[in-house]
Amino acid sequence: MANHKSALKRIRRNETARLRNKHQHKTTRNAIKKLRETSDKGAAEKLYVEVSSMIDKLAKKNIIHSNKAGNLKSKLAKHVNAL
Repeated sequence: MANHKSALKRIRRNETARLRNKHQHKTTRNAIKKLRETSDKGAAEKLYVEVSSMIDKLAKKNIIHSNKAGNLKSKLAKHVNAL
């Protein structure tokens, strides 16, 4: 167990941040799955804008690596354009 007040606070903050990151990451993954299952081009294009924004936000906050974000967006764009 931590011995300092600041260490106790840091433990609390880390847990809060971990849960927030986990929620954002899971929400984005679900949106990606939804986009991949979409077969309507109009709906897919609209959803792609939202999903790419979510991916960019994850990369900006270092929840995922920027290269992974680029790879995901590229694959999703190919999927949308193939429809």
